[in-house]
Order: sequence, then structure tokens, then C-alpha cells
Amino acid sequence: MTLSLLNRRTLCGLSFCALAWLGLAQAAIAQDAPRVKFVTNAGEFVVEVYPDKAPKTADNFLQYVRDKHYDGTIFHRVIGNFMVQGGGYDQRYIERRTRPPVEHEGREALAKGGPRNTVGTLAMARTNVPNSATAQFFINVVDNGFLDPSPQQPGYTVFGKVISGMETITKIKSVQTGFGGPFPSDVPRTPIVIQSATVL
Repeated sequence: MTLSLLNRRTLCGLSFCALAWLGLAQAAIAQDAPRVKFVTNAGEFVVEVYPDKAPKTADNFLQYVRDKHYDGTIFHRVIGNFMVQGGGYDQRYIERRTRPPVEHEGREALAKGGPRNTVGTLAMARTNVPNSATAQFFINVVDNGFLDPSPQQPGYTVFGKVISGMETITKIKSVQTGFGGPFPSDVPRTPIVIQSATVL
């Protein structure tokens, strides 16, 4: 056996080991992604959160979960061909107090390979001001590419995804809506209440 053949075999072996290690590392990262279980009066669902893509946004969301901010809040904005939004108001439409807004990370998350605003993804709701997101979130129920960050617009920061219980989201998006509290439309006629949100 020649030296060059030995070198090639050694190189191939090292390459295989490196690829295997990379695969295991990526799997470990995926397994380590925090998960949050939501229990609502319409059913349960679990989201996976990606601190490696949007660290400030993910940490902000998880802290609200740990603080029990979402318990007792409602999905106050439901648009069946768009998204479902919640986390800001209780059943009496009283707005929950929040911490200061979190820095917008839309473009940064996308640059790190983060998900776009596709079906089942979790993103932060905000005003027209990019750095205005606090606690409210939404779940895309269709592909909403126009919400993605681009050089022309900041877009909306996607920081997680529903990994189980999407049938609950389908049920929520299908409810009848109308006016409610300070909102003229898109409010579920029967309140959809987040009974608990827990980090798993």
C-alpha cells in the first residue's frame, strides 16, 4: 500500500468523522432548543424557540413565559387567512403590563438561517416602529412572505415554530370573529384563553 493511498484513506476517515461530529452537534443544538407548552381552552400546542437565531427575542419571550405573563391572556386578533395573535390582553381586554421593548432582530435572525414567516412559525407582534415588540406574539397560519425582513423593510422577527398541536392553531384560526373590547374586528366571539404557558 502506498503512502498516498494511506493519506487518502486517512483523510477520508477524518472527513467522515468531522461530518458525523457536525451532524451530532447540529442534532444536539436542535434538541437543546427550548420548548414551551401552551394550554388553551381550544386545546394544546408546543412551540420550539430558537435563541441561536434571535437571542434577545427568544430570551424576552421565555422570560415572559417564566413570569406567567401569558397565563389568562387571550388570542385577541384572529384572521383565518393570515395569523393568530395573542399575549397582550386578558378576557376583560385589559392590557397586561410589559417590560421595555426588545430590540428588533429580524434581519439578523434571517442572516443566521432562521425561519421565514411560513405556516406555523412564531413571530413577535409590534407597531410600525421596528423596536417596539414587547410580549405579544403571533403564529402564521399561511405563508406570509411579505412579513419577512428585507433590505427595504425590517419585517417581523421569527423566533420559533409550532412543533406539535397545529390542529389547535387550525381550530383557533377557524373561530367566528367580530368586535370586542377596543377592537372593531377580528376578535373571537368566544374568547380563546391561554390557560397556561410553561417552559418544558
